[in-house]
Amino acid sequence: MICPATRLSSLRQLMESQKVVRVMEAHSGLSGLVVEKAVGTNGAKFDATWSSSLTSSAIKAKPDIETVDTTARLGVVQDVLEVTSLPMIYDGDTGGQAEVFHFTVRSLERLGVSAVVIEDKTGLKQNSLFGTERKQVLEDIDTFCGKIRAGKDAQINPDFMVCARMESLIAGLGEEEALMRAEKCVEAGADAIMIHSKEKKPDEVLSFLREYNKFSKKVPVIAVPTTYNVITEDELAENGVKIIIYANHLLRASYPMMTEVATDILNAGRSKEVDDKIMGVKPIITLISDNTGSGAKKAN
Repeated sequence: MICPATRLSSLRQLMESQKVVRVMEAHSGLSGLVVEKAVGTNGAKFDATWSSSLTSSAIKAKPDIETVDTTARLGVVQDVLEVTSLPMIYDGDTGGQAEVFHFTVRSLERLGVSAVVIEDKTGLKQNSLFGTERKQVLEDIDTFCGKIRAGKDAQINPDFMVCARMESLIAGLGEEEALMRAEKCVEAGADAIMIHSKEKKPDEVLSFLREYNKFSKKVPVIAVPTTYNVITEDELAENGVKIIIYANHLLRASYPMMTEVATDILNAGRSKEVDDKIMGVKPIITLISDNTGSGAKKAN
């Protein structure tokens, strides 16, 4: 297993050496292996994993309202880190109280997580993709900036990143509010700004980026093109985005197929009909054994 400090520092190195850093969510050790081993036809690979609060809740069949506590979330993080070498970015929701966030940062650092992202909302968490369908209450910006400073004060490794997620567009409060909050977060010491949107088109994100890029003092930008997925990575990079996160796609991919396979077995009264839809047992146990070094040859 890779040294935690080495893994932690690798995200900043990637950001310095690459045009854009490509990140995919991982909600288990197995999904982490999928992320690390995936290769596009052009040789493209994922650079890091994302530990999502949504997927960490969904695998436990619980709502994404911070019902899964930090201890349980860190168990998922450790499952992924134990079998992969990629850096990880952690979805810290609101971060909780500043005094609690201090210890979350320390715990993430010890595990080798490279960055935490906290959002500027308060009260009972509502998933951002609900948008204005649910009441989204923004945290007082000075209080939120105090939380960022608490995280920065808590970190030991200088390469660890505390990132601020701007929810103004999600809450329907507009670009001006998002820019004001982003500027204050940068001043408070945020290492990156995540701009979030639930729109189908990237227009409001691109507009935010144009104005943000005029700041005299700015930090890297993170984008999460879950809904506005018509835009390409190259286009986002050209507009100043450094990190692109595919925040929940592996979990969303697994659900339809699991449902289909379960239904087909019920309909057929046997499992033969799903053989061409599922991976064989031997390939999956070989994948895991090869990755962990626990194969028969080593065991003997």
